[in-house]
Amino acid sequence: MNGKRWKRSKTAVYNIGYHLVWCPKYRRRVLVGKVAERLKELLLQKAREIEVEIVEMEVMPDHVHLFVKTTPTNSPHFITQQLKGYTSRVLRKEFPFLKSRLPSLWTRSYYCESVGHVSEETIRKYIEDQKGK
Repeated sequence: MNGKRWKRSKTAVYNIGYHLVWCPKYRRRVLVGKVAERLKELLLQKAREIEVEIVEMEVMPDHVHLFVKTTPTNSPHFITQQLKGYTSRVLRKEFPFLKSRLPSLWTRSYYCESVGHVSEETIRKYIEDQKGK
């Protein structure tokens, strides 16, 4: 188990990835130009701070897609909360027009899907096969 697929801590070996998506309030198309550039910088900065690796990132005018890898102690809710809260605060300070267009930068909701190397079907079969051993 020493491939790049897994990471290690003192007590665990893991490979945890999430696909996260969220939108600006009212799905406004404000994530363009300098706002989009700055958002990418801020996301990378905050991700490093909370021990999250952003594997892929795409900032669209009206939503953000991230594929992140993290430790077992970081929940998807914590990661999303940290990234949305930090970027909202900084972007609204640096780009005052965002305050006049939106009561808050992000919607309260987000999409999350766990992403793994092994399929659900494979795991179910593996567990079922353990009965015979």
